[in-house]
Amino acid sequence: MEKYLELCPLDSRYSDIKELLSPFFSEYSYVYYRVFVEIKWLIYLINNDLIDGDIEKINTIYENFDLKSFKKVKDEESITNHDVKAIEYFIDKELKKLNMSSLISFVHFGATSEDINNTAYALMIKEFLNKVYYPKIDEFILYLKELSDLYKNTTILAHTHGQPATPTTIGKEFKVYIYRITEEVKKLKNIEIKAKFNGATGNYSAFKVAYPDIDVLNFSKKFIENLDLTFNPLTTQIENHDYIVSITDIIRHINNIIMDLNLDMWLYISYGYFKLRVVSHEVGSSTMPHKVNPINFENSESNLETSNSLLIMLSNKLPKSRMQRDLSDSSTLRNLGIAFGYSIQGIKESLKGLKRVSVNEEKVKQELLDNYEVLGEAIQTVLRKNKQENAYEKLKELTRGKKVTKKEIQEFIKSLDISDDDKKVLLELEPSNYIGIANIL
Repeated sequence: MEKYLELCPLDSRYSDIKELLSPFFSEYSYVYYRVFVEIKWLIYLINNDLIDGDIEKINTIYENFDLKSFKKVKDEESITNHDVKAIEYFIDKELKKLNMSSLISFVHFGATSEDINNTAYALMIKEFLNKVYYPKIDEFILYLKELSDLYKNTTILAHTHGQPATPTTIGKEFKVYIYRITEEVKKLKNIEIKAKFNGATGNYSAFKVAYPDIDVLNFSKKFIENLDLTFNPLTTQIENHDYIVSITDIIRHINNIIMDLNLDMWLYISYGYFKLRVVSHEVGSSTMPHKVNPINFENSESNLETSNSLLIMLSNKLPKSRMQRDLSDSSTLRNLGIAFGYSIQGIKESLKGLKRVSVNEEKVKQELLDNYEVLGEAIQTVLRKNKQENAYEKLKELTRGKKVTKKEIQEFIKSLDISDDDKKVLLELEPSNYIGIANIL
């Protein structure tokens, strides 16, 4: 029951999202990743013959890191009031236990806290994208593809400005969203996830004084690249976060695309084009027992909007820092997991909603039969082809703001002074087959 005492829905109502993201964005994980970076830096110094040490034993410090280890770090932090210094002291004590006290002076050597922090965040973000975000968005796209294939030949009346318009297919409309999301995911995967390791104000000063003969720029670059990250050579004390802004902006855009789909699905359900699967034990209203509500699409919309609000804040704040460094970005970055968490919840709810809908075949067919006036576009275009003046105006007079029957449309077509072939094409046209190439796009 304790989880229901939490303030954030991601920690209670949507606690499965917390389980997904905790390995990357919890306080515990942030400490772990920083321990990992500190140890990898120490080992890098050993591998480059600056010091000697048993790498296998040193690796156990992060490999065996657990909640007890985390508590030790937090106990240190309660004394130091500095999170990275607490990690350094924790590692010092672990090295003593391993009989490697001679290495203590090289823990955090030549580094500033932000060398550790920014590298940890780069690893956390990369792992989150690869292990959580891409699989979830791939699952979403895959199901849209299933629906697109299932309904590729299902014609519906389209609506522009909320009014009946040239018919389309459900399959094609889903493909629009598949294409939009896929294009943004491509951009997301092309973003270089960067890190820097250059000291207190970005000039490699301390390390260069200690080892003047080392090409410190290349030395730092190789360390970052060994972690499978992209090296940022030119910064202040902090990595400038521009790549993070690119990530938040694209995820916000994907959120908006999914929200656009949610709005369409909500309207399609409202128009009766889609039916929601009834779950017998569920209740749609406390007072209206007939209701089956599109709550998953509404829930998704809310969570994606919440995510976007946080992503906008991150995007606006992170590129700005006073002179060589202030601490405001540090507090801001701790909200990355919440922003990404609400996005994942939004994707999850939209997918859940999609899995509960099916086309109301009877309704969509009747809508097409009741709106023969949408063929006006095709007829006036054929008249233009036959070089007839006022083609648009003729169809406007026949159809604008009116319900026109099949019989009226066909009588009008028969009266036209056009070729027999064109007349035959138009007479065979129905709203249900007036879809262009929608079913093969």
